[in-house]
This record gives sequence, C-alpha cells and structure tokens, in this order.
Amino acid sequence: MNFDRLGSEFLGFQMNTPLTGASGTFGFGSEYEDFLSMEAVGAVISKGITPIPRAGNEGVRIAETPGGMLNCIGLENPGVDVFLRDILPQARRLKTRFIVNMSAGSTEDYGELAARLDVAGIDAVEVNISCPNVKEGGIVFGTDPKAAAAVTESVRKHTKKPVIVKLSPNVTDITVMAKAVEAAGADAVSLINTLTGMAVDIDARRPLLGNITGGLSGPAVKPVALRMVWQTAKAVSIPVLGLGGISSWKDAVEFMLVGARIVSVGAYNFVDPRAIEKMAVGMQNWCEKEGVRNIQDIVGTLKN
Repeated sequence: MNFDRLGSEFLGFQMNTPLTGASGTFGFGSEYEDFLSMEAVGAVISKGITPIPRAGNEGVRIAETPGGMLNCIGLENPGVDVFLRDILPQARRLKTRFIVNMSAGSTEDYGELAARLDVAGIDAVEVNISCPNVKEGGIVFGTDPKAAAAVTESVRKHTKKPVIVKLSPNVTDITVMAKAVEAAGADAVSLINTLTGMAVDIDARRPLLGNITGGLSGPAVKPVALRMVWQTAKAVSIPVLGLGGISSWKDAVEFMLVGARIVSVGAYNFVDPRAIEKMAVGMQNWCEKEGVRNIQDIVGTLKN
C-alpha cells in the first residue's frame, strides 16, 4: 500500500511512516520480515545492547496481566561486539531506518558504548536510562535528573549520531527528567518506558516473576503514557517519541495529537506481528478521509 501521507522527518532523516517497533518487542527487525511489509515500519528500535553479553534474569520473566504484560527479561543480549559483527549487517538491508537501544552500568560505560555504536548503518541511538547505576549503589539513572544528565552528556560527547533518551515513568514529575536531558544535549526523548509492577503466585505464596518486580506494558498503561507525553511535549523544545500501550492506529493518532512526532508499538507486536502494518493502513485511510495531507500536520494540535 502507498503510505504517501505518512512520511515523517525525524532528527534529520526521513521515515516511511511515523510508526516504529519498540525496543525489546521487535528484535532486530529481521524477525518480523515474514509477517509484515517493512516499508510500513518507519524505524526499527533494536533490542537493548550492552557493552558485554548478558544472559538475563533467572526464573519466570514474563507474566500476563489484565490489559498488559509484566516482563523482567534482564537486558538479555549478545553484547556490542556480536551486534556489530553479526547483527548490524543484516539490519542494514531492511527497508527502514535503524535505531539502536543501548544500556550500560556507569556513565563512563555509556560513553564508551556510544563510541562503539557510532558507525554507518545506525540512524540514531536510544539511551535506556532505566537501569541500575552500579558505581552509585544501585541508583537508577532514570529517576535522578543529575544522573540522567550525566549519562546524556557522556553519550553526546562520544557519538555524532542523534541521541534519543528514553525516560522512565517511575518518577514524580517526568518533565523534570525531560528538561534535564534536553539541557544535557539530548536530541529527542522517548516515553514512556514500562511502569514497575509485580504479580503473585497465590498457590506458592511467592512472587511470580523471578526478579520479583517487572515492567508493566500494554494497553493498561496507555492513559498514563498519553498524559506524560502531553506534559513532556509542552515542556521541552526537542522532538518526542511517544509509546506506551499503543494497540491501534487510533491510539497512534492520539499520541501524535498530544505532541509525539513519531510513535513506537511495543507489547502489541506480541498480540499481532502485523500490527504496525495494519496501523499504517488505518492512519493512511484516516488522513485521506480527514483531508490531512501529511500526518506530521497533526502533531501537537490537540484542542483545549
């Protein structure tokens, strides 16, 4: 199908559509090639990459919940060396943009990883700051504006690629975090990451997840995500990538109306591997029906 009304410019590069596959739910892109037309995917945001391989958490890692799912995968990934050698060459042939999600345990490691990822074939990096800061006694970068700014500065110094900082919703005021990373050099912010939750096995009288707590995603988090995207888009001047519970083209349009320039589809890819393509078709048809010449014309046009 022709998606001529969905073309979107983001951070200096052109995307076929404003729909992206969210990190951790879309693999490295090639896993979905048999299910949908990659031309409907504006960008693939890779599974999180760390400086060294990670096996992930032990025990149960995923639990279904009403309206969503919990996960505590533990950043399982092959590490940056294997990614650059074996995975990136395959990603380069996809008919879409490619953004690498990255995580590390210290400010210095974030910078070094960003330098390693400053190569051809990558359009931008998405910095996951919702992981423990090992050197600072387990603090989570994403809940401390000073720590978040320090990570952003380190990444910014070590790469020429656009830097997107992924914000955690597990804070009192997400706009404080957004402003901190904007001032530190972020080119864009993406939000929201998962909400912290848990599940209980009543028969065993134990936590269901091996990590006890996990990240809640899916339709249940959409109202929270929508509100936070709306707040953030008004608070910063850099572009916003919106995500959190998007399960239909109408959801995607809502996020753009409140200020997201592009959006990510996450947990719903597990429900329907063709979700992004179906959403692109729905958005294209809606634009034609409403007389919207380009989907970017609706960004931030929510009426009070």
